[in-house]
Amino acid sequence: MLIDGFEPFVGQHCETTATGNLLKYAGLNLSEPMLFGLGEGLGFIYWDMRTMALPFLGGRIKPQQITKNLALNLHLQASFQETASVRTAWKNVQSQIDSGIPVGLQLDCYYLEYFGNPIHFAGHYVAMYGYDDTFAYLIDTQQQGGAVKSALENLEQARNAKGPMAAKNLSYTIAPIAAAPNLAEVIRPAIQRNAEEFLNPAIANFGYKGIAKASQQVKSWFTRSKNIREDLTLVAVLIERGGTGGALFRNMYRDFLSECREIINDPNLTAAHDLFCRIAPQWSEVASLLTQAGETTKQCYLDQASVALLDLSKQEKEAMGYLAQLAAASRSV
Repeated sequence: MLIDGFEPFVGQHCETTATGNLLKYAGLNLSEPMLFGLGEGLGFIYWDMRTMALPFLGGRIKPQQITKNLALNLHLQASFQETASVRTAWKNVQSQIDSGIPVGLQLDCYYLEYFGNPIHFAGHYVAMYGYDDTFAYLIDTQQQGGAVKSALENLEQARNAKGPMAAKNLSYTIAPIAAAPNLAEVIRPAIQRNAEEFLNPAIANFGYKGIAKASQQVKSWFTRSKNIREDLTLVAVLIERGGTGGALFRNMYRDFLSECREIINDPNLTAAHDLFCRIAPQWSEVASLLTQAGETTKQCYLDQASVALLDLSKQEKEAMGYLAQLAAASRSV
């Protein structure tokens, strides 16, 4: 059973790719940067646990939240289902596919056989558009092959996985869209909320404060890991190639702001965009420094990464400050 007329949405990041496929089939085809920005997706988290070899540096808000923000901002009818039962989970998906509705899934990508270098990450997303007796037919990110398939038993394991970021067999759908939204009305409040969240984090591990914390902590990472080359390389890969479109989502947010400039004329938007044009390649530089630190075990590379991260914290605070002013100006009109 394959959904008739389904045409893949090609993306770099898993959640925006999955949701982009559902939106496209529902009648709204926006760019991936626009989906990321309207989903208020830019963020930062410095996540550290005793069981982790090295801390995790994340550049977006938590799983599911981009899609939920998009549903609110674009007035979508999005339905989410979770269950602890693998049988019910399959029925939830099967009934939608049989009705001609593609489904978004959250799962642990470790169990998907088409992943060349599998790691446990339970916050991964795919869109599903068909199945047969053996396989589920999925759309993953461009770097994972786009249109792919996975054995049904592997998909069941992936959906039912436990651990950090895991959901209980989450599936979701988006109802057909009657009319395209007025993006000029949607963009401003989405930017405002994202900027205010970034500038006013609940704890110092998030937002620009989290980047500053990473700057302080990264200098001591050689004392943390027993396999420093492998662990530092993994952190670098997640920054630069881990389904982010490069530079820890900063490339994507830069491109979102570029699209917004074609819709909204505001000097604060231009100032923030210009800053993100400088910020994005600096994140790629951080990834390169961490890779060199792992390959050489030289402290100087971690020290340079520390300096770069502190500068990024300051620049991102400034850029989001401009965007908060953009939103404030819109409320005074």
